[in-house]
Amino acid sequence: MRVELSLFGAFRDLEPRGSVALDVDGERVRDLRVALEAHASARWPAFQPGLLAVSAFASEESILREDDRLPADGKVAILPPVSGG
Repeated sequence: MRVELSLFGAFRDLEPRGSVALDVDGERVRDLRVALEAHASARWPAFQPGLLAVSAFASEESILREDDRLPADGKVAILPPVSGG
């Protein structure tokens, strides 16, 4: 499945375009996480796997859980945790 992944927070700092297109083997969120880790490890020297592990994925309507199916339109966003004060 082809996914257009919008990047936010620290992930946006890794990719100036603000998004990446990924071919995902599978149709679940967990499959997207695996595909993104492979992509990021190969292309982004500053990538931190720990950040990916605690980041959430979302469709245009909701936060997605690991076992959820990816949206049929292939549009997903990654949301790293944030803090501030």
